[in-house]
Amino acid sequence: MNQAIQQILTQKLLALADDELILAHRNSEWIGHAPILEEDIALANIAQDELGHANLWFELHQTLTGDDPDELAFFREAAQFRNVQFVELPRGDWAFTMLRQYLFDAYELLLLDQLQYGRYQPLAQACAKVRNEEIYHLRHTSSWIKRLGLGTEESNRRTQAALDELWPYAQQLFVPLPGESILVDEKIVPNLGRLHESWLERVRPFLTAAHLTIPSNQTPPTNNRSNHTHHLTTLLADMQKVARLNREAVW
Repeated sequence: MNQAIQQILTQKLLALADDELILAHRNSEWIGHAPILEEDIALANIAQDELGHANLWFELHQTLTGDDPDELAFFREAAQFRNVQFVELPRGDWAFTMLRQYLFDAYELLLLDQLQYGRYQPLAQACAKVRNEEIYHLRHTSSWIKRLGLGTEESNRRTQAALDELWPYAQQLFVPLPGESILVDEKIVPNLGRLHESWLERVRPFLTAAHLTIPSNQTPPTNNRSNHTHHLTTLLADMQKVARLNREAVW
């Protein structure tokens, strides 16, 4: 692997890891607060799975750079994270959380379907391992969106409000990194433009069937993964505070 490809690949792996890490933390905020006990356990498991996926991407990043995953998770500042704003937004109500997770799950499953056949074998093999978990995630969140969209007037209203807010942010998932075309040409990662088309073909009819209206605004608030909302700073203060009490501690 030449230096240019390796450099872009490390950036891509970091972006994938940060998306999963931050979303996992947002979902973990529901532990003890979900609407029913069964769902409290289910969402905690999903959060744990997403955290496991983040760790996989961090470990692949480590093999290329030597950077320790714990250092990346707990000792970077907000400006150094490369997640999309979509995953850092506050958890909102239950409809907001389920809608965000559904949109992300639909994206991630399609991404994994492509990555598992990529030419970079460590990445391809890791994707094959986590794909089955994403099938469960998408099945779970799909059932909730259907339930909320087709439920009461109030549940539909809340889910539509979540969709109106999240839809532009979700488009950030399909913005390639600078130089990512190199990885596409090398058949390491898929073309995100085509992946976006597949995602729209999957989510649009499903959301419409749930009596939800697709927003007309599809312009992401930002195309730069270095730009974050103030919400990420608050999230990291909470997520990193124990580790930063003693950097040398062994857990």
